[in-house]
Amino acid sequence: MARQEREKDAARSSEESGLKEKLVALNRVAKVTKGGRTFSFAAVVVVGDGQGTIGHGLGKAREVSEAIAKAVKDAEKNTIKVPILKGTIPHEAFGKSDAGRVIIKPAAHGTGVIAGGAMRAVLEAVGVHDVLAKSQGSANPHNVVKATIAALANLRSPSEIARQRGITMDKLFNG
Repeated sequence: MARQEREKDAARSSEESGLKEKLVALNRVAKVTKGGRTFSFAAVVVVGDGQGTIGHGLGKAREVSEAIAKAVKDAEKNTIKVPILKGTIPHEAFGKSDAGRVIIKPAAHGTGVIAGGAMRAVLEAVGVHDVLAKSQGSANPHNVVKATIAALANLRSPSEIARQRGITMDKLFNG
């Protein structure tokens, strides 16, 4: 009974905050004991509002639904804000997490999300519609998700760059 209430609370909190959850990976793990095998599940989840907010989380539990609920709760704690311009990213970005490396490049309108697996889930959840992305190194979903979010965290908006340099937006673009 308590588990069902926790799942409902997790679902309510993500609905209230406007974040949509996306399951990236689900792994079944077996622990061999003298009584036989004990199975548990590890879930990697990405949450995003489709307007520049993104977070990722890992949840582990004996049941799939409980692992996903824990992952969503963890993801909501680890959210960041990403600048998005006209459905794409402002500039090229690189990200690294352990052996996972990613490159993300802005693309023209109508290109779509050119990315695979875990990267696609992150980019769609954040609200990017046109982007070119390449994952190099590790194909481990957790490392790829972390590297993609690291790359997105490195993005800076033109207004932020102009403010840091102490110049106007016109001077930034017209030189």
